[in-house]
Amino acid sequence: MDFHPPSSADALDNLPREIRVGQLRDLIDTLNIAEEIASKGYLITSSELADLMDVNASAVTSRGDNWVWRNWVVSRVRREGNQILWQLERVD
Repeated sequence: MDFHPPSSADALDNLPREIRVGQLRDLIDTLNIAEEIASKGYLITSSELADLMDVNASAVTSRGDNWVWRNWVVSRVRREGNQILWQLERVD
């Protein structure tokens, strides 16, 4: 008999429905924030983008100048002082 350790997806499936739905609501909030940033042309810092993506700031800056995150192209626009500013552009 083969043993397969549970994946993180299996662990999520074992969470109560209320928690899973709450996580989806949090995701929708995150995506709505990203959409507003993109549609209004706001520039955000690496740390703000990292918070939005729920990753470490170094994970943002190490990706390069132009990359895709979910439904957005993320572009490094400029540096202001010690801050890198990023722009989100919606892709469909």
